[in-house]
Amino acid sequence: MANGRDLISKKTRTEFREFLVGSTLREIENEFSSAGLVPDRGFDPQLGSQRREFVEQYYHNVDFTNPSDVDKVLRVYEAILGECESNLANPSAYGDPVVLKREYDRLIGCVRRDGYDFVDGKLRPKGDTVAMRHLAATAQQLDAEYLAAQVDRLSEAVEQHPDLAIGQAKELVETCCKTILSELGEPGVDRLELVPLVKRTMAHLHLMPDDVSDAAKGAKTIKAILGNLAMISQGMAELRNLYGTGHGKHASHRQLPVRHARLAVGAATTLASFLFETYADRQCSANSHGPDGA
Repeated sequence: MANGRDLISKKTRTEFREFLVGSTLREIENEFSSAGLVPDRGFDPQLGSQRREFVEQYYHNVDFTNPSDVDKVLRVYEAILGECESNLANPSAYGDPVVLKREYDRLIGCVRRDGYDFVDGKLRPKGDTVAMRHLAATAQQLDAEYLAAQVDRLSEAVEQHPDLAIGQAKELVETCCKTILSELGEPGVDRLELVPLVKRTMAHLHLMPDDVSDAAKGAKTIKAILGNLAMISQGMAELRNLYGTGHGKHASHRQLPVRHARLAVGAATTLASFLFETYADRQCSANSHGPDGA
């Protein structure tokens, strides 16, 4: 199994652990058990603190590259942040609201850096992070180490190096298509440029507009969506030529705005996720019918 990217960073886990040092062991147990988590009592992190070690025993049973496991930890963090907000709204319930506000801001900063927003009591992945989490899970399922590494680099680059992220987004779609076509036994995929590569992948997955029956409900709309989906690759290739880091640039070259990089990366990850999910669905359908098509 490939090692995917941790969906909650070590720094964030440590900050929340340190915050919980101010709680009782029973309170820590209640927070984690309410989220469906159990501690690994056989794990000894040797931190010299019962509370720190107890939190680490819970962490030790979590696969931080697995979205399902991570969602449980996020539920714990939601409860902690929600209680902080409640205490800040009622200062008399907490010893020093200034200290609490500082700790709360630090925790919020950590989850934001990991790609989550705390809204209405819930930690929600930012838009592009949702698709990236799906891709991270896909990389694990396919044992695709190179794909996992690309997701990691793309996640890190989009905010700090938007021009670099454009090129990496294009490469991500290329990897997706080549992986699918290779699994299907299609020869010569390494020689294809991005646009024909995506079109060939969509054709193999029966995702071309002509694959939709005119008699199907909403056929016209579905055909339009599929046509626009194919155009994402054209746009990615053009942006890569204009802003990507793979070509020499004039000294007066202006960097692509971060918001546009997010849009491009979001489109690329959405396309890759959709293609992978369609491929998996086709494989499940084929396997359920057996080799004789029964």
